[in-house]
Amino acid sequence: MSTRVRWGLVVGMLVAGLAAAPPPARAQGSGDGFLFHPPSATEVVRFGFDQALAGSDIFAQAISDFTLSKRDFGGFSVSGELTASLTPRWDLVFAAGWSGSSHDSEYRSWVDNAGLPIQQTTSFQRVPLTAGARYYLLPRGETIGHLAWVPRRFAPFVGAGVGAIWYRFRQYGDFIDFASDSNNVVTSDLSTSDWSLTAYGEVGVDFSLTPRIFLTGEGRYTWASGHVGPAYSGFGNVDLSGVAVTVGVGYRM
Repeated sequence: MSTRVRWGLVVGMLVAGLAAAPPPARAQGSGDGFLFHPPSATEVVRFGFDQALAGSDIFAQAISDFTLSKRDFGGFSVSGELTASLTPRWDLVFAAGWSGSSHDSEYRSWVDNAGLPIQQTTSFQRVPLTAGARYYLLPRGETIGHLAWVPRRFAPFVGAGVGAIWYRFRQYGDFIDFASDSNNVVTSDLSTSDWSLTAYGEVGVDFSLTPRIFLTGEGRYTWASGHVGPAYSGFGNVDLSGVAVTVGVGYRM
């Protein structure tokens, strides 16, 4: 067999092998979008500020007696979300969060026998666990042919949901015992905590950075009310409602 024929057979075998080999697979999410279908779920972590409305008498009494104001019952918040896509515009959303505040204070109109301020600390915490629905006002992305889905840069949404919320209102430090004739100053640790039902409404927007990663901003109004414990007998329900503004980062799966 001549050298020319042998080289011809080798080249022919290489060409046949390359033709028969499968093309290299492209990972989902490579390029400008997702391969074949939109993302089916997302994970989101949010940080922000949650201002408690503090509309019940337990807060009113604290504000009246101590050097506190309603804004002192607002504080840092953090939450996590897991969403499942139901339709191109509807998501099912599961979320858990925490918000809390703690402030030192003193009586506005009273001092102790040495003329020193009577000091205490008041803290308020809420932990909501919710499930809800989210609707995107515009399509979240665009299908390119039959093979790719590309997210929209801005995607505004609204939503609502229900769930359960754990809360604790606590005051510890020095207090005047008005039940005694001498109005003695006593050291106490008073608190009430429990679970209650909650509901919320939200409005926000997602901003895509890459096909998988996006920033998100949200405003949320929460409705809730809880019973007080024996330490605060005589007070009405605790107002657990509040307004939260958060920003976060999300990942599409």
